[in-house]
Amino acid sequence: MARLGGKVAVITGAGSGIGRAAALLFAREGAAVAALDRDADAVRATAGAVTARGGRALAIPGDAGREEDVAGALARAEAAFGRLDALFANAGIGGGTTPLAEQSVALWEEVLRVNLIGAFLAIKHGAPALLRHGGGAIVCTASVAGLRANAAGAAYSASKAGVISLVQNAADAFAGTGLRVNAVCPGLIETGMTAALFSAARARGRQDRIGQLNPLRRPGAPEEIAAAALFLASDEASYVNGQALAVDGGLSSTHPFVPRRAPG
Repeated sequence: MARLGGKVAVITGAGSGIGRAAALLFAREGAAVAALDRDADAVRATAGAVTARGGRALAIPGDAGREEDVAGALARAEAAFGRLDALFANAGIGGGTTPLAEQSVALWEEVLRVNLIGAFLAIKHGAPALLRHGGGAIVCTASVAGLRANAAGAAYSASKAGVISLVQNAADAFAGTGLRVNAVCPGLIETGMTAALFSAARARGRQDRIGQLNPLRRPGAPEEIAAAALFLASDEASYVNGQALAVDGGLSSTHPFVPRRAPG
């Protein structure tokens, strides 16, 4: 049986990477998908990929960090499909590698606007829509960078730590309503955000070193994060609430270390 059969899901940041992988997976598991992304061509391509596989999809160009775009997207999705059951607030941006003391306020404002305020807006406007139809699940993309230092830049890490705190507070705020709010915390995943890192490693012939600080000794794929988001959005996670699920190959389970040679 399809894990999201008969349900409607809204996914932000659905134009590429984790968001696109989630849109395809959620649709394959039976959900009608409303895809939001500020790259209009990319989000239409995602919706087209869903429909080409026999699914139902609605492309909504918009900025996940702008309140009117988020509220409008949720209203359009509810009007188009008749209900809302799940919301994956996945949209996010990096923050570059500028040293902390040299970062601008403008950089911090933009990273926090998209990554943290965007998650807040999804919850603020998504929760009432979900509750109109009996509850459901909100999943936010945080990061292992929000769990401890040295996984990314300071602005990005702080924004993702804020997302983790936000879902904990939201889970409590909607206690007793049937609405669950959780976060998924990706480790090193090959997406547009990390493309430069992967490209540089491959150019130096060091692609086998990517992800070597985690016990699985490899990077992750967007589909692996999408699978975790699917679990949290589905009824299989009916007793999971207010949690930050790390999907990182075990990176956050250890202190930084120099990888040892594999036995054998």
